Amino acid sequence: MASKERVEAVTKGTGFGRCPQLAAYTPETCKLLKAMMKESKLTNFQQRHIMDIITTRSHLRPASLCQANGAYSREQFKPQATRDLEKEKRRLQNIFATGKDPEERKGKGAPVQQEKPAPELDRFEELVREIQERKEFLAAMEALGQGRQYQGIILTEISQKIREMEDIDHKRSEALRKTLATT
Repeated sequence: MASKERVEAVTKGTGFGRCPQLAAYTPETCKLLKAMMKESKLTNFQQRHIMDIITTRSHLRPASLCQANGAYSREQFKPQATRDLEKEKRRLQNIFATGKDPEERKGKGAPVQQEKPAPELDRFEELVREIQERKEFLAAMEALGQGRQYQGIILTEISQKIREMEDIDHKRSEALRKTLATT
């Protein structure tokens, strides 16, 4: 167990997992740190982490540079009319004069014609599209360097789709043979 004195010596915001403020180190200082790390018998991971912190440059820009580039300036608000004010005035005048909203008096418009339902997509065509989507996805993942991770899954799904397409083709062929045999 760690003693209380040792626990209190660690300040908040420091530690192995947190990166402290970066400073510029000379090559001699880096050599000295390497030698000290070897003498202290730190693990390779710990040594690598410390060296990364020493050599890494901050990717953050200083606030003064951001302000100079105008990153903190806001665009001026320009209000715009969202509705026709004259139309609203006439509507309110009618409500005060007649006590009714003229839009309420209008009856229901012509009944809305129901659109014809979209023709059902052929399952075979649907499967072709799904296979194409999976091939495109796999190509995109390979372009990102992650193709190996998804290749087995996608190829399995594609083979399942192809089997389903073969079943559909077999059923259609049987139906066609029966149709031709009866005529």
